[in-house]
Amino acid sequence: MDDVTIPTLYPIKQSLPKGDPVDIERALEDEWARLDLAAQVKGKRIALGFGSRGIAQIDRIAGKLVALVKAAGGAPFIVPAMGSHGGGTPEGQIDVLDGLGISEATMGCPIRATMEVVNTGMTSTGLPAYLDKNVYEADGLIISNRTKVHTDFHGPHESGLLKMLAVGLGKETGARTIHQQGVVGLRDYMPIIAQHLFAPSNFLAGFGVVEDGYHEVAQLEGFCADTVVEGDQRLLQRSRELMPRLPVDDIDVLIIDEMGKNISGAGMDTNIIGRWMVEGEPEPESPRIKRIAILDLTPESHGNATTYGLADFMSRKLFDKIDFPITTKNMFTSGFLLRCRMPLVFESDEETIKAALFDAFRSDPSQCAEARVVRIKNTLALENVWVSANIAAELNGNGAVEVGERAAELAFAGGTLV
Repeated sequence: MDDVTIPTLYPIKQSLPKGDPVDIERALEDEWARLDLAAQVKGKRIALGFGSRGIAQIDRIAGKLVALVKAAGGAPFIVPAMGSHGGGTPEGQIDVLDGLGISEATMGCPIRATMEVVNTGMTSTGLPAYLDKNVYEADGLIISNRTKVHTDFHGPHESGLLKMLAVGLGKETGARTIHQQGVVGLRDYMPIIAQHLFAPSNFLAGFGVVEDGYHEVAQLEGFCADTVVEGDQRLLQRSRELMPRLPVDDIDVLIIDEMGKNISGAGMDTNIIGRWMVEGEPEPESPRIKRIAILDLTPESHGNATTYGLADFMSRKLFDKIDFPITTKNMFTSGFLLRCRMPLVFESDEETIKAALFDAFRSDPSQCAEARVVRIKNTLALENVWVSANIAAELNGNGAVEVGERAAELAFAGGTLV
């Protein structure tokens, strides 16, 4: 691969879907009052559930909800609502929350983490509904989660408040029970199981967050048990409207600087890269990417490189950061094992990128210099992107894209992309 030429890349800046700015604290205060939650939490032990995603402003949302419960005379405590993440241990899940800025010190209330669950009974799906033991024993439950297009399936309810109830607060047992049914379990059974849990969880409210293409909060709305089903669907549609995309659909090689659980539940958002790799589910029609090279894992992932198999080539730098017991537990719970087949591993970023180019043009490697290449930081940060000259020329004149005037060669220090 010494003769493989990496194309020079132009910086571009995309105009992404943008929502109206949200005053986090004010929005929570208004929704809290509208739902009349103060009267419902007074003198009660209230569980507050937060997950493992890198949701915009999640530490501010969590801190404000804790403060609102306290001000109303309630006794709040936080529970990790993240299924089998964090290695499926209480300590690991506390560490994940800490990485999001949610700890006993920052929140001023206890964090009670357990993997113990209570079987709350059989649902009409033929599956039992499991619930975090600490939540079951609390007097009330309030959760907050980002509502977005799911990375495994499409349906009336995808990632959002209902999923946090059924999968996140079902802990490893509940998550595995649903995932064992494949896409049917997530798309069809998950919403039914979530609604079954309203009563045994003493569900008081769910605060749904929608982010725009800039990873900023574009909507923050609260729901009670009577409105959360409709609200979850409505926020999902808004999320779909605000979802960012790559600048073009046809790409020879996509270079992704980093993947991570704080970026997407799948490490890389499958809707952005156009790969699902879920058995029995058709692949998306676009974007059409021949090869994907992934270079690093975020520290916030705590070694969880779930779905690394969505890529074709991986750097040794990323491989060495993988905690395989944690990753394996998460992948085995999900059941989507096609996504954890190991990509080819190369010793440096430079070799990884060259391997992807060579393989995309194996029949005639001289064409590598003309490859359609896109480089992104991760699948969440799509405003500033690098593209090859042929793509830059294609985007010139596109009012939603600003193309830089000067191209640059990828720079490496000891094989590591800088």
